[in-house]
Order: sequence, then C-alpha cells, then structure tokens
Amino acid sequence: MMRSTRPIVQPALCAMAALALVPFALIGCDRAAESPTSSQPAQTVTLYTSVDDEFAKMVVEAFTEETGIKVHVLGDTEATKTTGLVTRIQAEMDHPSADVWWSSEPMGTILLAKDGALEAGAMRGMVPEGWPDTLHAPDWSWVGMAMRARVIVYASDRVENPPTTLAQLTDPAYKGVVGMARPQFGTTRIHMAMLGDTWGIDGLTSWLQAMKANKLRLYDGNATVVQAVAMGEIDLALTDTDDVWSGQRNGWKVELAYETASEDDAGPWPSSGPTLIPNTVAIIKDAPNPELAAQLARFLVSPKVEELLYQSTTHNTPVHPALRERYRAEHADLLDIDGLPDYIGASDMVPEAMEQCETVLEGP
Repeated sequence: MMRSTRPIVQPALCAMAALALVPFALIGCDRAAESPTSSQPAQTVTLYTSVDDEFAKMVVEAFTEETGIKVHVLGDTEATKTTGLVTRIQAEMDHPSADVWWSSEPMGTILLAKDGALEAGAMRGMVPEGWPDTLHAPDWSWVGMAMRARVIVYASDRVENPPTTLAQLTDPAYKGVVGMARPQFGTTRIHMAMLGDTWGIDGLTSWLQAMKANKLRLYDGNATVVQAVAMGEIDLALTDTDDVWSGQRNGWKVELAYETASEDDAGPWPSSGPTLIPNTVAIIKDAPNPELAAQLARFLVSPKVEELLYQSTTHNTPVHPALRERYRAEHADLLDIDGLPDYIGASDMVPEAMEQCETVLEGP
C-alpha cells in the first residue's frame, strides 16, 4: 500500500517513451509555461508530483507560507497518473530539472530508486524511529506516508448489499455492471501487481479471466469510474477512497465498501482486507537545489502535511504515531496500518501483471 533497465515499462506503456506526447500541468504557488531553468531565483524549488492538483496546491501553499520558498510544481494528467512523470524523471537523469518527487503511489518511486534516479540516504532522519519498514527504501531514498485504500464503490440508490471481496465481483449477478480503471496507469496498476504478488500470477490471471467473462468495463481513470457509477453506466467498480469522497462532494449517490478478510476456504482469490497505497516522497539525485529540496521533502513527510491531508476531503490515513493515536480516539474506523504489504517485493510483479492485464483484458 516495479529491472535495472530503463525506460519504465511494460509493453502496454511503450507509447510513453515519447516525452513530447506526455501532457503535463503546472500548478501551485508559482507557475511557468516551461520547465524551470537555472535563471530562477535561488529560493525556488521544483516539485514533480502525481498528487491531485487540489491537494498538491494546498500543501505547497502551506510550505511557502511557512518558509517563504517558492515552489514550481509540475503535475500529470488523470489518465497517465505517475507513469508520465516517472518516464520524464528517467529521461532527465543526466540533467535533472526536478528537486523533489512526491508521488501518490509507491511503484513508480521504487522503480526510480532502482534506476538510481533518487538520492540514496536523503530521507534518513526525516521521520520518527520505528517507521514501518515497508514505508521506506532500505537506503532511505524514499519514504511512504499518508495512505489511501482501494475500495469497491457502488451506487447507493441501486445496490443494497455490495460485495466486499474481489472474488464476489466475479459473481454472475454482477455481469456487465462492474468497472475498473485501465490497469496500465495509476493505483489500478499497483493493485494488480499486489494481487499478482499475493495470489501468484496464475491466480491474478484466473481472476482477470473471470472478470472479463463477467463483462468487466474499463475506464480512463478512477475518477471516471466513480462518475460512471453515479451516471448509471455501471453499478459497482474498483477505485480509491478519495475518488469516492470526491464524488460524494459532487452530490453523487455513491458509497464505498472496504474489502473484508476472506475465510480460510476463500479459494484462489483470498482477501486480507483493504489494500493500502501510500504517497511517497524522495529527493531527486543531483537535484539542482539540494538544500531547498531537503526542506521541502522534510515538510512533505511531516505530521503537519499528514494532518492537512487527513483533515482534507482526501482523508489520507496518517502514519505518524502521534496522529494515529489522536485520530483513533476520534474515528474508530481509522484504517489499520499493521501488516502492510511488501511494496518493493510487489513491484517486481509489475511487468508480468501488466502483461497479463493486457493479454486478458485487451485481447479478443
């Protein structure tokens, strides 16, 4: 809650190699039409992020208010979340433009660490001792924090008792009414890799085949999936917590169901509960502004930012112990972060998982 070779990806992502075709958006406190150059003022730091614009801007503004340091922010599109920026960072390794990388997921960050694009040891000491081992790189080139969950979104006016496991989504009763974002990008990509790591590649393949036989519908992004549920195109879908809450703010009749742990005899697709996906923060290797990069990175993994995100409409689950202790008293349903998966191990499953997703879901 990833191949020493570059570029990033799997067969389905070969088109991402042409950087000129990758759309990006500048957000935040300081905007520019082009990538930042050395002519910028000394007190400017450059952040690449796949976090939704609304929340990235909120955090960047808090950082600038606290430090006086301006931030150039380069974001990505909903359809290519993370993947486009990871490809860009890889392409810029010899001459980095970015100082800090803030991702809404771990897999792209793990790949960048493997490729040597992140500064080893740079995040050491920025979080308290005892930080979960699965939420930082062994060399402290990145740190994970502020977690979302993968959930089943459903139409509250059409579904009374939603399924709570992925195995239940293959039931013929849901034929033609279940959706999912295309797995080549974003958190769906991570989810599929984690399922492949948990179930084995044969288990993932058989689940994909069962979902296809049940007329699974694919969409371009998690937000689009939630909208499809709200508009009546489908009744159920896999998505992220924050996308459901965003839909509710729009007045859509959507609710979420967390996965529940399966019984021992659950068959080939057992569930151990909600799949948690952390944000990740890292400093780019040979960053143009290393001292400013350290200030921004430290701020991004601070309790202040986790609290901002938890109190915002994205409600990311905090990792800092003090925050968890306080919020657990206020919210009994605060998601448990014990027993987190091995994100680095699951990253090795990405190429094979994506190959199966393309073969099964996009094939005849």
